[in-house]
Amino acid sequence: MDISIKQIEQVARLSRILLTDDEKDIFREQLTGILGYIEKLNELDTDNVQPMAYATSLQNVFREDKQESSFARQEILELSPSSAKGFFKVPKILE
Repeated sequence: MDISIKQIEQVARLSRILLTDDEKDIFREQLTGILGYIEKLNELDTDNVQPMAYATSLQNVFREDKQESSFARQEILELSPSSAKGFFKVPKILE
C-alpha cells in the first residue's frame, strides 16, 4: 500500500506538527514500508493459532493479597515529632 504525500500532510495537520518536504518524503517511505510489512503479516495462516494474553509462558506472578496486622495507632503517634488528641500535629501553613 502506497501512502501519498497528501495523506502524510493530513496526519501532520491532525498531529499539529510542521513537516518540511524532505521530512514528508521520509515519512511517506517509512509508513509505506510499515504498512507493507503488516500486509505481509496478514498473509500468514493463523486459523489454528490460539490467541495469547502473554508472549511468554509466564502467568500471573503476583503474590496473593492477604490481610496482615499493622502498627498500632498509638505506636505510630509516639514515633512522630508531635501529636495531639490522636492526630499528627504539623506546623500551621496558612494565616
